[in-house]
Amino acid sequence: MEFAHLHINTEYSLLKSAAKINTLVKKAAELGFLSLAITDQNVMYGVVPFYKACKKAGLKPIIGLELSVKGEQTDETRLLLLAKTFTGYQNLIKLSSIAQVFSTTKLKRIEKKQLFDYSKDLVAISSAYKGEIQLSLQDSEEMALKKIKEYKHYFGEDFYIGIQDHFLATEKQLNLQLVNLSKREKIKFVATNQVMYVRKEDALAHKCLLAIDQGTTLPELEGAFQTEEYYLKPKDEMVELFSYIPDAIINSQKIADSCTVELELGGQALPKYPLEKEKNPRDYLRELCFQGLQKRYTDITKDVENRLLYELEIIDQMQFNDYFLIVWDFMKFAQGQGMITGPGRGSAAGSLVAYVLNITNVDPIKYDLLFERFLNPERITMPDIDIDFPDTRREEVIDYVYQKYGKNHVAQIITFGTLAAKAALRDVGKVIGLPLKQIDNIAKLIPSRPNLTIDEAVKETPVLQKQIQQSEEIREWFRLARRVEGLPRHASTHAAGIIISKDRLTDKVPLQKGHSDVLLTQYPMTILEEVGLLKMDFLGLRNLSFIEEILNHINKMESKRIDINTIPLNDNKTFQLLGKGDTTGVFQLESPGMRRVLANLKPTEFEDIVAVNALYRPGPMENIPLYIDGKHKRRKVTYLHKNLKPILEKTYGVIIYQEQIMQIASKMAGFSLGEADILRRAVSKKNLETLEEQRGKFVRGCLANGSNEKVATDVYNLIVRFANYGFNRSHSVAYSVISYYLAYLKANYPTAFFAALLTNTIGQQTKMSQYILDAKNKGIKVERPSINKSDAGFTISKNNSVQFGLAAIKNVGIRAIEDIVFERSKGGEYKDIFDFCARNDSKNINRRTLEALVAAGCFDELGHHRAALLATLDYAQEFGEQIRQQNTENQTALFVDELKKPDLVQVPPFKETEKLYFEKEVLGFYLSSHPIEQYHDVFISHDRNSILEALKKGESHPRLAGLLESVRLIKTKKGEQMAFLKLSDESGEIEVTVFPKTYREFYSALKIGQLVFLEGNLEITKERTQLILKKVVDVTTLQKKQKLESVLYIKISNEYASQKKLIQLKQVIKRYQGNVKVILYYEEKKQSVQLSDEYKVSATRQCLEELYTILGRENVVVKR
Repeated sequence: MEFAHLHINTEYSLLKSAAKINTLVKKAAELGFLSLAITDQNVMYGVVPFYKACKKAGLKPIIGLELSVKGEQTDETRLLLLAKTFTGYQNLIKLSSIAQVFSTTKLKRIEKKQLFDYSKDLVAISSAYKGEIQLSLQDSEEMALKKIKEYKHYFGEDFYIGIQDHFLATEKQLNLQLVNLSKREKIKFVATNQVMYVRKEDALAHKCLLAIDQGTTLPELEGAFQTEEYYLKPKDEMVELFSYIPDAIINSQKIADSCTVELELGGQALPKYPLEKEKNPRDYLRELCFQGLQKRYTDITKDVENRLLYELEIIDQMQFNDYFLIVWDFMKFAQGQGMITGPGRGSAAGSLVAYVLNITNVDPIKYDLLFERFLNPERITMPDIDIDFPDTRREEVIDYVYQKYGKNHVAQIITFGTLAAKAALRDVGKVIGLPLKQIDNIAKLIPSRPNLTIDEAVKETPVLQKQIQQSEEIREWFRLARRVEGLPRHASTHAAGIIISKDRLTDKVPLQKGHSDVLLTQYPMTILEEVGLLKMDFLGLRNLSFIEEILNHINKMESKRIDINTIPLNDNKTFQLLGKGDTTGVFQLESPGMRRVLANLKPTEFEDIVAVNALYRPGPMENIPLYIDGKHKRRKVTYLHKNLKPILEKTYGVIIYQEQIMQIASKMAGFSLGEADILRRAVSKKNLETLEEQRGKFVRGCLANGSNEKVATDVYNLIVRFANYGFNRSHSVAYSVISYYLAYLKANYPTAFFAALLTNTIGQQTKMSQYILDAKNKGIKVERPSINKSDAGFTISKNNSVQFGLAAIKNVGIRAIEDIVFERSKGGEYKDIFDFCARNDSKNINRRTLEALVAAGCFDELGHHRAALLATLDYAQEFGEQIRQQNTENQTALFVDELKKPDLVQVPPFKETEKLYFEKEVLGFYLSSHPIEQYHDVFISHDRNSILEALKKGESHPRLAGLLESVRLIKTKKGEQMAFLKLSDESGEIEVTVFPKTYREFYSALKIGQLVFLEGNLEITKERTQLILKKVVDVTTLQKKQKLESVLYIKISNEYASQKKLIQLKQVIKRYQGNVKVILYYEEKKQSVQLSDEYKVSATRQCLEELYTILGRENVVVKR
């Protein structure tokens, strides 16, 4: 007797079932089942993976759903629905979508009317668990019979009543009642076993999942499955369980036989662009392209026109005309709204059609980009144009598409978060009641690496192996964690993907609620492609928002709007900046390693940026020295064949791009570019059989083109060697455009650049601190936060310095900032702390917020020190409340008593160290000064370098002073202690390595928060920059050396030699009179001038900061 399991919850009944699809199907095949059903709870997430797994294993897949239906007597009843035909499958899609989209409760249930509207070609089984018939039977047999007739009316002979037996007394009693009921009414029973896990021994792992879902522990688990019978039972066990009602077994197979759904996988359902009746997409696309061609090119050559016609022909053959029109349309919308759109991403930048339609902004002709890398006529694939929008405005474009094509045709894409190794261990550890400290200690031993399994982690971690061997408790913990590892835990929204469909989406894919009004597909990206739906990526790129913000700052500063797409790609200032490696904050170019590469390369043209962006990856990095030496003629560039020279000349003989491989195959072996793309793909996969097959074809092609066999073989070997290293040139060019834009803006508009950069870094204190130092080192002043001048983000003040943003202060929320700025714009500047409290409601601005504002220095400009302000806060808040209350109560009164403003509480001001401590607490770094600066006069007599000076000059044995920000101790293989430190001063940070011998001598001075003066050897390599410590002392023990005369050297470079700058310089020197000589060096005349004694200065930090701002930090040096 055959039997089919028809009630199976898989892993996609999220955290409700431990039955992994692949394990389930494999076990079913081993047990000899002919068919298998999937009935996840109200969702269809796993349908296609289940369908494919069954087909692969030779099983018949039955597609179903366990649906929650609102009953008349209860909030939720359960109904198993199985699709008999493809129409039935589409009805399942609609019912699941209704439950997920329109349900207003957590139960995700549907109404009966909705169920019956979509009942065609579905088998319905009143679930043995919570089925409406079974629940009605608890009231009376008459009620149950009434419900049976209702369901039979809509489902006819396809309505069944499920019975199950998990060795529970309640189930046995219910089955007996149902059998008695069948004596009054003809009832068709079907035997089911609710499968929640595959093997019986997985019962505990299943309970762990339920506990994770409920956020509880196993002992506290509610509604847990009371037996261990919810596994995939063999046929003979099911037959024995229901021997008293054999028809229930027979009916299971009868139902399975009636379900014959074949899914349409691999086809295409491309969207249609709405056009007027007289127009067709092919002609309209052609018309738009030739219009765009006129705008893009002043000189349209025959080659350019032929390239466009060729691309249009291929696009038409592949039936992608509508696709290009849809992308053109929403790009036109975005650009019409003033958005900066990305220059292109991936291989789409190789399309001339995309360029003339303004979809991309990289000229494929100028940059020698290949269309076949994007669309290959000899290997048809779906087009994939990824579009970058400013991350703050991406939703506007999605909303436009949603409104244009309708909610039934547009959806975002689901993704699933899974229980990875570390998460599985942590979650299971908690639910089985292990101490949190033990869980944390073990979890920290698991390497943080994507796709790492628990078994792999154990294999490569001897400490873990030892702990597992020694403890039965830990062994059981790991066993359970392995059982749940890899299961989907939650659903979320794909970061970029959008689906646009020609037909109603619910004909193809189930949906659920998403963000705002846009729905979410229940199938993930890979499945959507298999059912023929086309994904488009709407990516939010922070750097485009960043560029927009810089341009807005420039517009406010200089009243001019820069079109970023028209800036020159040969700007001298930009290449000077790149050649110095001065690229902090520049997209793709700001890592320390990349900055060193740029400093060595000294780029002189845009192609250099394209090359380093492509090369700076593991593997290809080894070719960077070859490229640099070739550029600077330190290496003779040679070619295996003369035909390679025009292809490899611009990269100095190094194969950097995938397109170069394609061009070599085309030029040397006569391949079409489509064939060349197939060769590139084949070679990169390193399949031995394919390699030899392609080798023969390549060599034959070379011989036919006049090359000899040795050259042909050598060139093919060269291709094979570089195939894995090759980078998509189209992508590299497009992203290098953004890198160049930002480098250009930093070089030419540094104040606007830093204001926008700092706003974009809010919440990342370490980066913000580094960027502020970078700005100061360029002579750009970053003003402390001001209650009367600061906005939420960083802005540019009237004196062209950067004004600190209030949003960067901890405990100051956006609502508080909105209130502060709005009241200031309405009522004018705040006069003092009392005026501030009187004019702002304490609802958003509480005491914690006030403390943060004071500690950050926001009220400094109002003339009272921070200690007094903090001591007065209670009185200020009370006064503010009284004023507001009086204003409310006396709005109509003629005479109002004037409240007396309290006096400020008199307390001593903070010491500098105290002030800086509180400042760092609320900002995350030191802003107004650095703790080390109070010892500036002492350091002058000790030849101390700032960190920045030491790095710029490459001092071999610098003397540094600063604050120990972090101290990390380790033990060497010999068991000796050594340390890694992070030292900061007013100019920057540096890593310091302390070897064991030095550590033993100076360990007492190496404490976090200690101010130290140290000496060491500076090591600058490609990998890192560090100081090897030789000697260190506590700063407070240093004595000022006597009889050392200091000299202030000031270089007047051509850039700063204006009359205005010289007047400013004179004013500063007069303002800070002291005992330090001043020597001016005029760069243009190459002449030094020592000023008379009346111009001696006091070289304090404030004096130097003002000089840095006027002349640049690199032009002001104090020496003895």
